Formats: sequence, structure tokens, C-alpha cells
Amino acid sequence: MTPPSLPDWVFPPPQGFVAEDLDHIADLPAHTELIDGSLVFVSPQRDFHTSALYLLQVSLCQAAPEGFRIRREMSIKLGPRQRPEPDLIALGPNAVVHADATFYEAKDVVLAIEVVSPESEERDRHRKPALYAEAGIPHFWRVESDSGRPVVYVHELDPPTSTYVPTGIYHDRLKVTVPFDIELDLSEIDRL
Repeated sequence: MTPPSLPDWVFPPPQGFVAEDLDHIADLPAHTELIDGSLVFVSPQRDFHTSALYLLQVSLCQAAPEGFRIRREMSIKLGPRQRPEPDLIALGPNAVVHADATFYEAKDVVLAIEVVSPESEERDRHRKPALYAEAGIPHFWRVESDSGRPVVYVHELDPPTSTYVPTGIYHDRLKVTVPFDIELDLSEIDRL
């Protein structure tokens, strides 16, 4: 019996994949990311991840001023070999948005949010924030679980160094004024 052949994307090109490849590679698993020219596959999500993401998405949609848009699980083209997929993004009022988009440009993103999963800890805590900062995304939130409750680590871009600096850690209630006014009761996750 002949073993089934492997898809072409199992074997990356010598220089790695480029951002545009994600739109043209057949049969890629859903939510495949491109980081440093390599394909990254997402594991099934845990309940905390889904609940925290829902809570944040609803809250951000309610708080966002006119012109801002909130998107879930859409990739951002950061460079030729970088196209990660944050869990949530906020697009600024000048963002170019169209129905056929499969990604957004970094210049249009004002906030990127990662809800950390056990399999993505290293990427979500270190590599992806560094990539977002280098691309000039002004705000980054990392969301972690503390006994099933979200803890939100808020960061703001320091433009001269192209790195993020922490501006707050929020356990029960998140209240910030940038990129727009947001107030959120994080304990609401208990109702979901």
C-alpha cells in the first residue's frame, strides 16, 4: 500500500515562506501563522481562551469610538516573512478595510491582543510582542489566566526604542484611556 503523499507546505522553500504565501497555499489548517518565515499551527483552544476572547471582543466593540473596528483572529502583515494572527486587534479610524481582506497592514492596527495558551506561551510573551513593536503597533495587551480569571498586561510602544513598556497589570477591572476609553469588569468571565 502506498502511503499518502504529504502536502507541499510540509517542506518550506529554502528562504522560508513569505506573507503572501498564506493566501495561496492549499489546505493549510485554519489560523496558520507565519513567523520568521515558518508556518505556525494553532492547537485547539481551551475554554479560558475562548471565554476571555469573547469578553474582550464584546467590551472593545462597545467601547470603540466611531471609525475604530475590532477584528478577531485576522492576521497582520508585519513584513515579508511575518504574518502573525493576534487573537484580537483594534483597527484605527484610517484603516483600509474591505470584505475580501485576509490580513491587515501593521500601520492600520492600534492594538494587538494575545490570550496566552500553554502551547503558545513563548510566542505570545516574547516573539510576537517584539514583532508588533518593531512594526510600530502602538498598544499590546497580553492576557493570562489566574485560576480561570483573566489578568491583562497592558503595554505601550516606546517609539525611540521600538519596544513595549508595561503601563499596567489588571486583575479584576481594566480601565485605560488609550487607544480609547475602555472600562471592563474582568470578573464577568465567571458568567460566561
